Amino acid sequence: MNAMPTNIKTADDRTLLSVKGLKKHFAMARPFLNRLIEKEEPQTVKAVDGLDLDIPRGQTLSLVGESGCGKSTVARLIMGLSTPSGGTIEFDGVDISRAPAGHPAAVRQRMQMIFQDPYASLNPRWRVRDIIAEPLRTYGLSGSREEERREVDRLLEFVGLNAKDGDKFPHEFSGGQRQRISIARAISTKPEFLVCDEPTSALDVSVQAQILNLMREMQRELGLTYLFISHDLAVVNFMSDWIGVMYLGRLVEVAPAARIFSNPQHPYTRLLLDTIPDLGMSKRDRAPAAGEVPNPINPPSGCHFHPRCPLANDRCRSEAPTLRTYPSSARVSCHAVEEGRGDMPVVIPPGVGHSMQTAS
Repeated sequence: MNAMPTNIKTADDRTLLSVKGLKKHFAMARPFLNRLIEKEEPQTVKAVDGLDLDIPRGQTLSLVGESGCGKSTVARLIMGLSTPSGGTIEFDGVDISRAPAGHPAAVRQRMQMIFQDPYASLNPRWRVRDIIAEPLRTYGLSGSREEERREVDRLLEFVGLNAKDGDKFPHEFSGGQRQRISIARAISTKPEFLVCDEPTSALDVSVQAQILNLMREMQRELGLTYLFISHDLAVVNFMSDWIGVMYLGRLVEVAPAARIFSNPQHPYTRLLLDTIPDLGMSKRDRAPAAGEVPNPINPPSGCHFHPRCPLANDRCRSEAPTLRTYPSSARVSCHAVEEGRGDMPVVIPPGVGHSMQTAS
């Protein structure tokens, strides 16, 4: 990878992003006449319901969970694309909870996002050069057109493309190349923090490996901090320092990545890990996932996971658990773990998370 002047920082234990009690509720408003005739009470979806997490500078925290658990909503809240219903978001000590997208400029310049779909996130009518230069112009980071052109050329080469590619349109590139363009745009302001919302899910496996290796190398060279969102547990294991597991808008477990994969505590985390394909053909016993994700408009009382949990008891059905910190550095929201009823060994197939390392 070509050298690029940056504000290089090293990983340390200082918190760069801190989220406390974050909530986002969406009103499910039916037509007034329908509600009047049917005497229907207003309904809300608690997409994010009291989220607490801290991301250390220079590290990667990944959010995982089934579709609809609130991962992408968290990303939109942090980037100011949606306004929280409650809670706080602090970036390097600055409260940005109610600030609109792009404000305050001095803070937002240090935060950027890589979107899921490389086909939809680039303006098809703009040349690649203008797409990458847009953040430079917005924040006034280039003194002249010539300086801007040199910077765009450097960014294109930094992500593995050619400087001449700047004169092309997005439709002239493959999916992996478009995602490299998206990454070049995201790092054009020399950010410290990137929100990566399923950045490789629309790509085939070989291209995924190239993009993930690029992102790992960028993190080492530029000292970036990532909030990484993905369904793919192999990708999460490859990228993460920390993993947060979400279920129906709540965090159920937060722990170092190695701890999650070697000794998961929450029954839902174990359920997710048990879905990993067993390529070693060990014929181990698998506990099939019971039930389906409940309706988020009317979630279960107590612990939201209790209808699908083999360890649930009366307390789980009536009392919502809270995230508790354990000596293993894990934070777990589970009555069974708290009471010592959580002994359910899970065997992770060998090699999970290492397949990405083979591509350059």
